[in-house]
Amino acid sequence: MSPSQPKLLDQLRAVIRTMHYSIRTEQAYVDWARRFILFHHKRHPQEMGKEEIESFLTHLAVEGRVSASTQSQAKTALLFLYQRVLKMDVDWLKDLIAAKQPQRMPSVLTVDEVRSLLSRMEGVPWLVASILYGSGLRVLEACRLRVLDVDFGARQIMVRNGKGAKDRVTMLPDMLTDPLKSHLELVKLQH
Repeated sequence: MSPSQPKLLDQLRAVIRTMHYSIRTEQAYVDWARRFILFHHKRHPQEMGKEEIESFLTHLAVEGRVSASTQSQAKTALLFLYQRVLKMDVDWLKDLIAAKQPQRMPSVLTVDEVRSLLSRMEGVPWLVASILYGSGLRVLEACRLRVLDVDFGARQIMVRNGKGAKDRVTMLPDMLTDPLKSHLELVKLQH
C-alpha cells in the first residue's frame, strides 16, 4: 500500500458512502471487516482467500454461536469488501454454505394488543409509538422526522432518506393530528 493511499477500512467506508448505504450498514460492514482481519492476526484480506473466509464464518457459528442471520451479514460484508473495495473476483464466496435460518412466522400485534400497549404510555413516548404504529415508520425514521416533513393539510408524512436511501410518503392518522400539533407548539415555546 502506498503512503498516500487511505487505509483499507477508510476505503471501505468511502465506497459504502458513495453507494449511499445507511450509516448502520456502514458500521456493520466496517466492524465485520475489522473482526475478519483481527481473527487472522492482522493479515491483509488480499493475502487471504476462501479458506480464511470459511474458517472465520465457521468460527462465528461454532465458537461465537452467532445466529444464521448474523453469519449471513458477516458473509455479505466480506463479499462487499472483496468485490467492491479490493476489486477481486470471489464468485466462490456466494457458494459458501451458510447456516440455516429458522422459519418463523412474523409476530404481529392485534389491534387490541396495540391499544393496550399504547394505553400504558404517555407523553412523547406515546406520540412516537403511535406514529410508528399508525404511519408505519421505522424507529430511526421517526427519530429523524422533521417539522417540515409533516403535512397536516394533506394528512401525510414525508419519510426522507429511509431504508435504501429512498424517500416515501405515508399517511398521518387523523387521531394523531391534534396531539402532534400540541407537541410542536410545546417544542416551539421551549426553543
